[in-house]
Amino acid sequence: MDIQVLLSTAGILAVDPGLIGTATAVVGGTGLLIGLFLGFAAKKFEVEVDEKELKVRELLPGANCGGCGYAGCDACAKAIAEGNAKIDVCPVANQEAYNAIAEVMGTTGEVKDKEVAFVKCAGTCDKVKLNYIYYGIKDCKKASIVPGNADKKCNYGCMGFGSCVKVCLFDAMHIVDGIAVVDKDKCTACGMCRKECPNNLIDIIPYESGTQVSCNSRNKGKDVKEACSIGCIGCKLCEKQCEFDAIHVTDNLALIDYSKCTNCGKCAAACPVKVIRIK
Repeated sequence: MDIQVLLSTAGILAVDPGLIGTATAVVGGTGLLIGLFLGFAAKKFEVEVDEKELKVRELLPGANCGGCGYAGCDACAKAIAEGNAKIDVCPVANQEAYNAIAEVMGTTGEVKDKEVAFVKCAGTCDKVKLNYIYYGIKDCKKASIVPGNADKKCNYGCMGFGSCVKVCLFDAMHIVDGIAVVDKDKCTACGMCRKECPNNLIDIIPYESGTQVSCNSRNKGKDVKEACSIGCIGCKLCEKQCEFDAIHVTDNLALIDYSKCTNCGKCAAACPVKVIRIK
């Protein structure tokens, strides 16, 4: 091929117009082929998306908290649209969203009662004793592998380092006087705090439940008393007072059956350490 790029006597680079035309044709033709290939591939491998799934996804709040049990809002919407999850599976959505999702799904749906996280510990700084002074990393999971489960004498209670606070997307968890507390009005019951707690002392309970046992210790009464002035000692006085079979002591700890509890308050009145509270 002749070299058609010439340097003019004035020092300006000159290009043969025929060469420009050839190059343009080559580039244009290549682009056209690539475009045709991409168009074919897009059509060939197109993934059809259910319209219901898209509509449900738009109605979800988009927190991506995982409280529904799915990987995120996209997976949650897919499960609802396919009928594999209830319309109220998202704990963050409100009643209005549930109703709208039900309409998309062509059903009235079954909407569950509002729930809220509850921390089963009342061992504030003035009530729980210490084994030693802990200077380690302020993280509950890391502290839980330290001998004695960090500094507090009760190995079942709240360590107070706020790992639950860090994962809460709704500013509903705070550390107050050494223990985690829940802001009921902000809590969406997504369950992220429960998953994060190494001591498994956060439950999801009905929002309207007024009777709560603020202890998680399975130790015997004598050991509980040595560690905390407000721990459940498993005396069963609460159990004997309940007319509705709603509270029982299991493994030295009083547990409430919220489906039976009427919030009459007799168990709380009978509790000698006042670990059962009416709120």
